Amino acid sequence: MIVARSIGELDLPRNGIVGLVPTMGALHAGHTALFEAARPDCDVLVASVFVNPAQFSELTDLSAYPRDLDHDVSFAAEHGVDVVFAPPPGEMYPDGFATWVEPGGAAEGLESADRPGHFRGVATVCLKLFNLVRPQIAWFGRKDAQQVAVVKQLVRDLNVPVEIKVVETARDHDGLAFSSRNGRLTTAERELARAIPRALETRDPVAARSVLEAAGLAPDYVEVADLDGPTLLVAARIGSTRLIDNVPLPKGARS
Repeated sequence: MIVARSIGELDLPRNGIVGLVPTMGALHAGHTALFEAARPDCDVLVASVFVNPAQFSELTDLSAYPRDLDHDVSFAAEHGVDVVFAPPPGEMYPDGFATWVEPGGAAEGLESADRPGHFRGVATVCLKLFNLVRPQIAWFGRKDAQQVAVVKQLVRDLNVPVEIKVVETARDHDGLAFSSRNGRLTTAERELARAIPRALETRDPVAARSVLEAAGLAPDYVEVADLDGPTLLVAARIGSTRLIDNVPLPKGARS
């Protein structure tokens, strides 16, 4: 496996399908699902590992984000990745960087209300990764449903020649969606977090909010939005950790 630690080292063969799984590292079982979905469809599988500072609205959240490139490289190799692209922030955002993608539409509301500028950072870094890696296909997880909708909108509106494929949310034995942030939870907080998948099981925003509040959680939002179909979305803080999750709803469900 190749580890490209700079843009200059990213020299990919172009005689087949190049696939990309963008990540911020701290790889876990949710990424396993992405790699397993991607591997059969491409000749060269690239995983980017880049903690994107532009999508963090809180510096404390950025500094607390786990980073272990050695672990991520080993994990990626074990799961069939051919190239890990792990550039430093200064290469992706060099001195004088001043061009940003400002998405509207799917980027409005929900995460944007609590994290201003978040999707500007997501859209900009994804466009840069698409231009650098030049994949024919890229895979994203449905857990970040609003992000998926924003990336699909970016690709459509700016005519980016990449197909976006979506992988269903991977969950732990207790129903909690796999996330790098789960590692910050104490045992007691982990027990509280289980209220999130229980809330989503109701498939109803009013009932979901009741489940969360009964568990002692004050959600940032519990809403139904049209993101590739009606979707029930939840964001809640457990201690200092903020978790998001969602579940698709039947067509015709009210937003």
